[in-house]
Amino acid sequence: MGTNSFHLIIVQVKSDGSFKIIDREREVIRLGSHKGKEFTWISEGEIEKAIDVLSDFAKIAQFYKAEVRAIATSAIREAKNKGEFIDRVFEATGITVEAVDGRTEAELIYLGVQHALDVYNKRILCVDIGGGSTEFLLGEKGISEFSESLKIGAVRLSKMFFPDYHLTISGIDMCRHYIIDKLNSNENLHAHHNFEIAVGSSGTIVAAASIISFRRTGKFKKSMNGFTFSADEIFDLTTDVLKCESPVDRLFIEGMEIKRADIIPAGLLILSEVFNKFRLKEMTVSENALREGIIIDTISKMEEMKSVIN
Repeated sequence: MGTNSFHLIIVQVKSDGSFKIIDREREVIRLGSHKGKEFTWISEGEIEKAIDVLSDFAKIAQFYKAEVRAIATSAIREAKNKGEFIDRVFEATGITVEAVDGRTEAELIYLGVQHALDVYNKRILCVDIGGGSTEFLLGEKGISEFSESLKIGAVRLSKMFFPDYHLTISGIDMCRHYIIDKLNSNENLHAHHNFEIAVGSSGTIVAAASIISFRRTGKFKKSMNGFTFSADEIFDLTTDVLKCESPVDRLFIEGMEIKRADIIPAGLLILSEVFNKFRLKEMTVSENALREGIIIDTISKMEEMKSVIN
């Protein structure tokens, strides 16, 4: 249950602990985007929309006779009415929502990345740009050296600096400086880390990779998993997107996803400054992230319970 969208993933767990994805759904929801500059309140309309989406998800889960685990991120964990939101969701849908902290979110993303790419034995930097926050993790062999979560996300910064998703030169400058300040305020985020590969996941990064891939070949790739793009490609794309004042203008960029045209400027500003901060030459896409990490974590918890019972 992210800030920008809610995702459902239904999997069949095999006897060896591996899993097969049998269904998935996604609904754009934009939580916490209607009141104030920060994600301090989930509005009545947003609560009702969330309950509608989760009611549909619950029906799909019932169809598959699937147990449900629901993890909520930035907008819900920060909301002053988080308790009311969680209680009302449970009353309406029977779904128990877990609001995880940012570092736990980063750890779960790392689990998902390891399932998508052959990186278990590599020292990797994971970057996941969400709607409300961006997660960073440096890990090797399943163990994280650090995990961090910053309150910079594509929906959050759009709301703060780009009213009605329209760009101005001053808004872009203020947004860029805000991102740089947030990155500089965390002592773990610097260019002196040694890692073999930088991995990016979630909406902004997958969408950027998709546009870059289209620019290279003139064709759409079905999967972006394992796709690598360069710093120059991301800087060029960011420059082109920031020239487009309105979301409608951005739709003329070939490969642009309709539902992301409004928030992608903020997302690309974050990504560009991450490239600058870590002096990255390139980044590789993982199509697995938090939701697959939740599946892996849930399976391991189920297996722990079985071993305790046995």
